[in-house]
Order: sequence, then structure tokens, then C-alpha cells
Amino acid sequence: MIKVLLVDDHPSVGEGTKNRLEQEDDFSVTVVELGTDALQLIEDGAKFDIMLFDLNMPVINGLELTRRVLNINSDAMILIYTGYDIAPNFNILVETGVSGFISKASPLSHLVNSIRYALRGECVIPTNLLRQLRRRDMSVTDEKSGKTLELTSINEKEQCILQEVAKGKSNKEIAKILYMSQRNVEYNLTRIFEKLKVRSRSEAVIKARKHGLIHNSDFI
Repeated sequence: MIKVLLVDDHPSVGEGTKNRLEQEDDFSVTVVELGTDALQLIEDGAKFDIMLFDLNMPVINGLELTRRVLNINSDAMILIYTGYDIAPNFNILVETGVSGFISKASPLSHLVNSIRYALRGECVIPTNLLRQLRRRDMSVTDEKSGKTLELTSINEKEQCILQEVAKGKSNKEIAKILYMSQRNVEYNLTRIFEKLKVRSRSEAVIKARKHGLIHNSDFI
């Protein structure tokens, strides 16, 4: 029997997904609405083969819940189960340790297969997100100093921050969008300025756009 823990703050979604999955003879699904409830179950010793976490939830969001669960059990198998676009947070989620992503709009066959693939150590990733796994490998010459800028040092998290800066978002807004603390955003911006050898947000955006680190449109 495959034991599944589903964490979703929408009761209708939770019960609906439970009913769909339990059409399979070997699935048993436990549903809770809050991340705190999930943590309590795990801390009390409940065992699950795989866990499905909604991304946007009150109190503890899916990203933070993933971190906390993996701190308790580093072998936990976690899938993000969401109806929202995960592209802006994709690389952060991958770094956190999730085992895959499933859209709530997926047909039952895809939902079931994604779970079975994950249990076999395989992962299904939407094609449009694969390009975000690629790191930029380039160096350019800074026009003012004549020095070489190693743009490979701009990591995916910093690219996400730069993209939000380019949209005119404040540090507080970026922190909320990327599930980071405001202090962490400020720290990363300081590092970005140092790497790009700029002194302001506008200069950072101009240089990042020039060298293809961000685009005028959102990441896809």
C-alpha cells in the first residue's frame, strides 16, 4: 500500500484529490489542511511513502514546509501539488529538495504516474521549466573597467531576484514572491552588485539585460 500525505488548505481540493487517488487499489491518502498539522503527524512518527504539498498555504507555505520536513527526515519524498505557476520559484524549490511537481489540473493518470515515477526515483518536470536548470556559461568585458566579468557566478536565485527588480518590485515584495526574508534579499542584492560591478538597481538591471541574464518578459 502506498501511503500518501496531502497538505492543502482547500478542503474540496484535498478530499477531491483523495477520492481520485484512492480509485487506485494500492493508494491510501491522508489529508490535512495546514503545514503545522503535517509537521505534527511526522513528529509523532507517522510514516508516508510520499507527500504532496500545496505551494501557497497560510501559516507555513509549501516551500517552508518542505524545508522543515526534510530537516526531520532527509529521505522524505515530496512533490509540489499546485494550481499556480511555479516558474518564478522553480530553482529555489529544486534546491530545497523537492522530488517533482504536479499541476492540480492534471488528469488522474498523470497524477498517479507522477507519484509512481517519483517512488522509483524518477521525476517528471514540465518541459517549459527545463531551460531554468541551465546555468549561464559566459564571460564578458566590462566597458568601463576593461575587466572580465564572470557571469557564471550569477546563480539562479540571483537571476530570479534580478528579474523581480526589473519589474520594479521592492525588497519586501521580492521577499514575499520568492519566499525569502527581506534581509536575505538585501544580502543577495549586495552580492549581485559586487559581481556585476554596479552601484544601483537600475545599473544592475541594464547590465543583466544586456548580457541575457534577465529578459523584458517574465521567466517562463
